Amino acid sequence: MGGLEGAGAGAGGGGGKVGLPALDVALAFPQATPASLFPPAVSDYYQLDDLLTDEEKVLRKKVQGVMEKEIAPIMTEYWEKAEFPFHVIPKLATLGLAGGITKGYGCPGLSLTAAAISTAEVARVDASCSTFILVHASLVMPTIVLCGSEAQKQQYLPSLAQFKTLGCWALTEPDYGSDASSLRTAATKVPGGWHLNGQKRWIGNSTFADMLIILARNAETKQLNGFIVKKGAPGLKATKIENKIGLRMVQNGDIVLNEVFVPEEDRLPGINSFQDVNKVFAMSRVLVTWQPIGISMGVFDMCHRYLKERKQFGAPLAAFQLNQEKLVRMLGNVQAMLLVGWRLCKLYEAGKLTAGHSSLGKAWTSRMAREVVSLGRELLGGNGILADFLVAKAFCDLEPIFSYEGTYDINSLVAGREITGIASFKPAMVAKSRM
Repeated sequence: MGGLEGAGAGAGGGGGKVGLPALDVALAFPQATPASLFPPAVSDYYQLDDLLTDEEKVLRKKVQGVMEKEIAPIMTEYWEKAEFPFHVIPKLATLGLAGGITKGYGCPGLSLTAAAISTAEVARVDASCSTFILVHASLVMPTIVLCGSEAQKQQYLPSLAQFKTLGCWALTEPDYGSDASSLRTAATKVPGGWHLNGQKRWIGNSTFADMLIILARNAETKQLNGFIVKKGAPGLKATKIENKIGLRMVQNGDIVLNEVFVPEEDRLPGINSFQDVNKVFAMSRVLVTWQPIGISMGVFDMCHRYLKERKQFGAPLAAFQLNQEKLVRMLGNVQAMLLVGWRLCKLYEAGKLTAGHSSLGKAWTSRMAREVVSLGRELLGGNGILADFLVAKAFCDLEPIFSYEGTYDINSLVAGREITGIASFKPAMVAKSRM
């Protein structure tokens, strides 16, 4: 009774935490190293490096170094707080990933393979950082490259490439997720520009973006148009979505547009239908395919070290047959995922990539990664539910990736349409019963 009374008094007194501060995880569990000191990269069992150019190998090592040194020590703290570590953006900018394959305008002009393997290396350490970069670099910037005017490219791309200007990309709406082409946000022509009215949801980076690419339906033509909206525009409101269990560092937001005026020069002239948006998805979906690959690489690396450090029954966990089987199954998944991801890059670079190719890749790697993180959670036992040991965080972070840029089911149906010639997105019409 005395303990209960003391706890009640403490909780009621100030509404703060009860009891002493938590022990540092290194002291509480000295038998294994937490992810703040990131494990060595050991998942490239079939030596994907042999398929990379010297430039791609150098970039891969550079990304590994920055992520392990700058992000790994702080990621659990910021993930737990659901805040983004804005102070690391200059470090992320030094990687030279923004702008990806774009040449000129201050962009790096990487091969798609280099951009993809870099995406995996960022996600290997932290999926939230990779999502932050992908929204900015594989949605916002390619939209301007593929659909913007020359003046828009000159104005925006150089500062976006250096992360001096931050962007977000708004397609999804509360009522239209997988059925995004049916969106209702409206663009009405007015003297000198356009008025935008509507609502967007789940928009990454939206609460702090300097510029927002808004996709809206032209009130006259009923076709899709794209617009660049500046931060602070009258009638624009972006608020953070709270209580996420995955990608907690990513600042997803709700956007409300109430008579937001956009000058004519900020309309993207190359977006006049949903098919124009698909040009952007062709590349971005390949890069998103590499996020589950990277997450799986990190989970395998963490489990590989943990099983050799942690001892039970007088032996390292790595010495037990069941654990070795799970570790090998995880490794096999990673090798297959790496090779599928690499082949997608080569198809894109050869001009042979189809929507079905990239959709199958994203759906399949997401599913295989789910098995990897699930096995990793099992292998770590109780520590498999602590973000300090990476696996629990990765387990949660994979879930939104399983759904965004096309859910597993929708991407499967895109591939299914391509291989059968039959679209099956909408349920078949059922005749009304005469009864």
